Order: sequence, then C-alpha cells, then structure tokens
Amino acid sequence: MNDPNTTSEPNPRENSERSVKSTRSAAVIDRSRQLAAAAASVALVNKATDVLVLDVSEQTALFDYFVIATGTSRRQLHAISAEIDHVLQKDLGDRRLGIEGYEDSHWIVLDYGNIVIHLFDEETRGYYDLESLWADARVVPLAELGLGDEGISANPQP
Repeated sequence: MNDPNTTSEPNPRENSERSVKSTRSAAVIDRSRQLAAAAASVALVNKATDVLVLDVSEQTALFDYFVIATGTSRRQLHAISAEIDHVLQKDLGDRRLGIEGYEDSHWIVLDYGNIVIHLFDEETRGYYDLESLWADARVVPLAELGLGDEGISANPQP
C-alpha cells in the first residue's frame, strides 16, 4: 500500500530555498557582511549595548544578516538609525528598502534587503527576544567582523 504521508519527492519549498541560497554569489555575501559590519560598528560607536550580528542565511533565503542592538532612549535610537542610514547609503552606496517603528521608537527596523537592522529599547528587546526566535542562526563575533568593543576596526585596512 502507498502511504500518503511518505513520498520520495523532495519538498518543493526546500528545493526553492536551497536554489535561492546556492545562487548567491560570493560578492553578494561579502557585500552583506560588509553592510552588517558597518551597521554594527555605527551602533557601537553610538553607545548601543548588546550589539549582536546573526548570520541567518541558512535559515531563510530572504536575507543574510540581522544586526540587533539596544538603545537607552528614543533619542539614542533615532541617532543610531540616522547614522546607520548615513553610512550605509551615503558612504557605502546602498539603498534602504524600508523603515518601521521610527515614530514609536521602541523597535526600529531598517531593511536593507540582504541585511535587517533591529534597534530596540531594552524592554522591547527582551519581550520579542529575536535571539531565541532565531536561535539556529550563527552568532558572528564582532572581532570576526574586524570590530572592537567600540566599533572601531580592530584591523584597519590601508
């Protein structure tokens, strides 16, 4: 008898996600990493706490990295958001696709396509706990991105 729950066919959704991931060029992945490092650096320079970079490329075909940071006030979150936009758009020539939460300023989301930056106040970050939601993602150590604790490049490029 044929069991309707067993199939020799692979899951089409899995194949679709794999094919999307496998078609990403090394240049696209390197660019995503560069943008994530720049966003994390800006957050650190602007005194954000608990700055975290997650490589989510194995969990979703939609983007490569999350940058998560905590600010202590609405003003600080706005400043971090504005400076990230400045660096990623003006200095690195990228384009933000969307922004959410700026007015309320408890959770600002900056969508740059391959990376998504989440800026939280402490209470909101604890409530949504993205780190647990994306627990399968790889935490990218800041030192691996060439960043020290203050966001300054640990290995400046000539």
